Amino acid sequence: MQIEYKKKAIKYINSCDSATKKRLKEGIEKLPLGDITKLKGFENEYRLRIGDLRVLFTLENDIITINHIKPRGQAYKGL
Repeated sequence: MQIEYKKKAIKYINSCDSATKKRLKEGIEKLPLGDITKLKGFENEYRLRIGDLRVLFTLENDIITINHIKPRGQAYKGL
């Protein structure tokens, strides 16, 4: 599987402290394993839970695109 990052996801990762960056990196590298749930109302949208953070991504043709990384309370607003 190939993993691609959108600009918003990279910006969030760069703004995190080193411990959070490490947790995010480990969680994303293990995809498609982990606490993953398909988002209702969307065809190819999924979320990965890493503590209080949510990694929102799409899965198409063996390419995982990381769209957003947000705290739990803000992750689903605006979808």
